[in-house]
Amino acid sequence: MKVAVTGPCGFIGRHVLAEIARRPIDVVAMVQNTAQLNQIGPAIKSVVVDIETPPSDAFDVLGRPDVLIHLAWGGLPNYRSLHHIESELPHQYSFLAGLIKAGLSAMVVTGTCFEYGMQSGPLSETLLTQPNNPYGYAKDALRRQLEFLRNFHPFALTWARLFYMFGEGQAENSLLPQLRKAMERGDSSFNMSGGEQLRDFLSVSDVAATLVALALRRADIGIVNVCSGKPISVRTLVEGWIREYGWTINLNLGHYPYPDYEPMAFWGDSSKLLTCLSQLWTAEKEANNESKNKASD
Repeated sequence: MKVAVTGPCGFIGRHVLAEIARRPIDVVAMVQNTAQLNQIGPAIKSVVVDIETPPSDAFDVLGRPDVLIHLAWGGLPNYRSLHHIESELPHQYSFLAGLIKAGLSAMVVTGTCFEYGMQSGPLSETLLTQPNNPYGYAKDALRRQLEFLRNFHPFALTWARLFYMFGEGQAENSLLPQLRKAMERGDSSFNMSGGEQLRDFLSVSDVAATLVALALRRADIGIVNVCSGKPISVRTLVEGWIREYGWTINLNLGHYPYPDYEPMAFWGDSSKLLTCLSQLWTAEKEANNESKNKASD
């Protein structure tokens, strides 16, 4: 099987490449410019394709992969920028539609929990989307456009709706890197919000493994939450990191206001995800048993 990955230099992309490297899979990493080639290294095949101005034969340039894991998206983390609607959305759709029309048969595209908007509590894939920032709106619009495209050019679409992540390589302004910096500076306290908001967190390595597993199915899964399904308060999460790393620092709770673009309590319903992964593991087990039986004949 051949897998193409866009956004391989990003937070998630680097972990996706590491996950694929553990499997007998051909992979091609698509970078936006030549400067990113050095970040990939010589061990992984990489090609330069600009999503805004892709060549007409982009599918051939990618090596005509069996499935695409599409992570690339510009303009983050400014979720409120109109760039997502005015620039990113049309370029993203044009690029992906071009690959489909050229022969791509399956793709896993990352969405966002912001597509749900200000809805609270456990969020299932069956809920109507109500995005309230340009980033969430653009992602949701891209999904809808791809679903329309599927009616004219059939392909297997998995829309992996991501919740919150942490881990190696995340943006420096994210919570864990900021906490680590405070410790390195020797700060006695760490400024944060009240910390009582409930969120759904997964390590980025778990997210990467899930995305690769979903891609290997090459199935028309549709929307699936990539989440833990377990709500946890931000304060509890931070306190857990402090214990895990053996740090000593006080939390200055309430220093920052709660974000006004997300509800106080929401998390993902992971039922569909667990079913999909269970089916994949069963299929892999059956394939391995079949291979062993053939080898013993």
